[in-house]
Amino acid sequence: MITELRAQNFKSWQDTSTLKFAPLTGFFGANSSGKTSILQVLLMLNQTAEHPSPDWNEPLYFGDEESLVNLGSFDDIIHQHKKDLKLGISVLWNAPETMHIGRISTDSLSFSTSIVKNHECPDLVEFCYIADRQNFKIEGTGQGHIFNYRDVDRRTGENIFRSVSVEPFRCYGIIERDERLEVLLACRITFEHLFSRIRYLGPLREPPRHQYIWKGDHPKGVGLRGENMVSALLSARIRRLSVDEQIQKWIKRLELIDSYRLDPAPNREMSYEFHVTEYNGNLEVKLTDVGVGVSQVLPVLVLCYYTTEGSILILEQPEAHLHPKAQSELADVLIDVVKNRNVQIILESHSEHLLHRLTRRIVEEKFSAENTALYSCQINDGKSKIEQLKVDDYGNISNWPPNFFGDDMGELAAKSRAEIKRRKANRQ
Repeated sequence: MITELRAQNFKSWQDTSTLKFAPLTGFFGANSSGKTSILQVLLMLNQTAEHPSPDWNEPLYFGDEESLVNLGSFDDIIHQHKKDLKLGISVLWNAPETMHIGRISTDSLSFSTSIVKNHECPDLVEFCYIADRQNFKIEGTGQGHIFNYRDVDRRTGENIFRSVSVEPFRCYGIIERDERLEVLLACRITFEHLFSRIRYLGPLREPPRHQYIWKGDHPKGVGLRGENMVSALLSARIRRLSVDEQIQKWIKRLELIDSYRLDPAPNREMSYEFHVTEYNGNLEVKLTDVGVGVSQVLPVLVLCYYTTEGSILILEQPEAHLHPKAQSELADVLIDVVKNRNVQIILESHSEHLLHRLTRRIVEEKFSAENTALYSCQINDGKSKIEQLKVDDYGNISNWPPNFFGDDMGELAAKSRAEIKRRKANRQ
């Protein structure tokens, strides 16, 4: 589980400061306030670690049209496009099992890296891991990169420090196979294992189809836009996972549909049709013939129950196109997944109803305030600012930002004034 994140000079963030993450972490705020950029830091590290080309070796992979996120170039992501600034990222995480870093056994590992632009290309300044209070740091020298490590003099038995030249692997590892560098190789593997557990669902899910093709594949998730949702459902059936049962339960509780049926299409090999029964009705129709909210939330539900335990889910606007009650019920889905499936959820949302349900469950003692980290993002003069919402054990938030979800009382007051003015005019 990711427990801390910090980004410096990334897009609208001069410095996020150290953000504490919890099993359920949420970012709220106005459009373009920097919420999504925080998620993009993690997605950028994920696609850097999972880039398929072993020959590609720039510090970061900013992406392309096929990536989870396409950030363009270093010039595009550096704060206020100031090319002389240094990009800094740090992450702290706990592992489901004890990590073995050389001779060190630890439950948590810290990583940080710094990158600058040099001769029109991103250049690695340094990266560092900290395990059990021991630092393992790669530093750039202008002519290359070195690793300083502690050794024991064979003649005297005294501790001495040595340096060895290394070739960095992206922004987080080394290429060499050398027993002196065993600890760095272990760090690289641990980093890649962390980011291999990330599953991402974007804010715009694809429209429903009349028919879906499944070639027997078993995807890791549901895809960036939910395009692999049906493949995941069919894969779960083959593997005897209880995904269908969970989706059927929650989709009815959200009052969207009563049930669904996913069956082979007649006379079409490898094709499937998705039928649903309308809520509080007996009419069965195709998924294409019901409200868009159904097709938008189904990938969220499938991902939550299909993903393997220990995964890290990054969700953008999971409540998109849902009515207020369904948004509230969706919060209960997220709580259930975090509590019962050992899955971390990191989300970006605009939903007041989702947030209120979370705080209600805290005061009802069905979810702990310690298991949540909720943030408010704002932007002024092109610089994003963030504040953690202080939620007590009774679900109260003591530091609501002004107009956090609009101004309900102000709207009612303005309506009343307009009504009085109009009635007075009608009497004249």
